[in-house]
Amino acid sequence: MLEIKSFVFGPFQTNTYVITINEQKVLVVDPACYTPYEQQQLFQYVENQQTVCPNPVSIIATHGHLDHLWGAKWATETWHTPVLIHERDIPMVHLMQQQYDLFGVRMQAESFPIEPLHSPFSILHSQFSTLHSQFSIIETPGHTPGGVSLYFPQDKVLFSGDTLFRMGYGRTDLPEGNIGQLIESLETLFALPPDTRVYPGHGEITTIGAEKR
Repeated sequence: MLEIKSFVFGPFQTNTYVITINEQKVLVVDPACYTPYEQQQLFQYVENQQTVCPNPVSIIATHGHLDHLWGAKWATETWHTPVLIHERDIPMVHLMQQQYDLFGVRMQAESFPIEPLHSPFSILHSQFSTLHSQFSIIETPGHTPGGVSLYFPQDKVLFSGDTLFRMGYGRTDLPEGNIGQLIESLETLFALPPDTRVYPGHGEITTIGAEKR
């Protein structure tokens, strides 16, 4: 059984989710906390969950855009664990300053080592062999080359990142976007049961059935 807590963080109103799985595992999806106050909100909730679920926290990024990773460096230092991200989006992370410049963000992006083994960002699939029975990672490129969605079949819950929104889908006019891939990714998600609840990277919760119409 899942316990899901959502936060809306940062200037782009990005959803961060904390998922507690069967009181055994805590996942932070898209650490978007932008300010110290937002970081403290996330920290307090996760710490409270760990009193019930005293296992290490895992951090997952659905893709490599800046607004989903505002709090990545803070999160890795706080919970002593890497942010797990698809390997195809690691180059995007290492060029984060270009994203800041593109969106006019007047901050210095956090720099990370180039080698994935020494970076706080790591390749996603190898980290979750023990949890594959509880959720699967669906590759959903298009918005970015390495976009992923997290699907919990028993609970019929999908965390779709910026691939699928309520009454919308991810933009493909940013660098590395690909409309053909996004269409294929949406077709993959629309094959899920229609009553699957969708927790998107921005906006409100929806269902596969509502968006497939």
